[in-house]
Amino acid sequence: MDFQISEDQQAMVSAVQHVAHDAIEPIMKEYPLSQPLPKEAMLRIFAHLAELGITAPRLSEAAGGGGLKMLDYGMLIEQLPPVVALSLISHEGTISRINAGCPQEIRDAYLPDLIAGRKIACTANSESDAGSDSNAVKTRLEIEGNYAYITGRKMWITNASICDVVNVSCSAGVDANGKPLTRRVLVDRSQSDIDVRETPVTGLQQGHLSEVEFNRTRVPLNHVLGEPGDAGKYLTLAWNANRPLLGLMAVHLAQCALDKTREYVGVRKQFGKVLGAHQLVQQDLSDIESQVISARLMCYYALSCMDAGQRANGTSAMAKRYATHACERAINLAMQLHGAMGITQELQLERMWRDARMFQVPDGTMGILALIHGRELTGIGAFR
Repeated sequence: MDFQISEDQQAMVSAVQHVAHDAIEPIMKEYPLSQPLPKEAMLRIFAHLAELGITAPRLSEAAGGGGLKMLDYGMLIEQLPPVVALSLISHEGTISRINAGCPQEIRDAYLPDLIAGRKIACTANSESDAGSDSNAVKTRLEIEGNYAYITGRKMWITNASICDVVNVSCSAGVDANGKPLTRRVLVDRSQSDIDVRETPVTGLQQGHLSEVEFNRTRVPLNHVLGEPGDAGKYLTLAWNANRPLLGLMAVHLAQCALDKTREYVGVRKQFGKVLGAHQLVQQDLSDIESQVISARLMCYYALSCMDAGQRANGTSAMAKRYATHACERAINLAMQLHGAMGITQELQLERMWRDARMFQVPDGTMGILALIHGRELTGIGAFR
């Protein structure tokens, strides 16, 4: 077991840090912090991500992707602004789903532009009564002749308002045993009309979270991807990988809060000495860094298990649940150490806290993650 990153990993991390600081963050600063970034800005950002080779990291190099190990990808995700990182995993996860079991003409028509960052993708799965339970999807798929028609409403969809293509989970009835058949359908927004509305949220406000409505939306029959019933499998595979990645986005925020706090307690004085000289302040700093490092290592462990080909359902759920909770606590403690400055908008600690809190919801809420982990520990499913 080696806890030191290799020279190659350090070079990749440094490259992403450089692009994030010198290219991506300046684009984000051009626009208000409390409003979704315009698509033009996101396309500029995706062009930089494409240059780094991380718009399709889970695809093999032969398929045009980055062919990265999940641990390496996680290290890179941690360096990006979380709003961008969240958009990226929606985009590249959709690329992986499109690539899986679809006709070659679909790959040829869409993947080059998506991998190059010239177009943006998203996946629409969640509904009012279907989040982690993909079998509960009610959005209806009907096939008539050479076309398929989609009717339904999706919620909490990352990238929906800026995307060019949407991978939609739809219900296609049930099989002979009464089990729901969920299918994947690719919707090209240049060919099909859909209604998209932004969803105001407490954090990650430069991001794009939306509600999407399909009103008998027509798509070509060859845009129905894969086999009946395979949508849930590909969603689960993506969720397992996404969960520790989301944890690392929270780690990014907590690390920023820790860095700010260490600097602040070294200059702010109370009772005749700097805050950092007080014993309880040092204890709080110790707690913050312990939470940051343990969260990071938990996520790295989950990703390394995937790279080793091990079953990752439990470790992935555990990593995201622990990391997002620990990092929220770490940022909250950093706010406390800043006193009144911690609750001002000037230092953006309150924004980091709101952003970190957001990561406890996507790809499995805290309760669902505990049940997934519990199922792996006991062999007993608590869902049904």
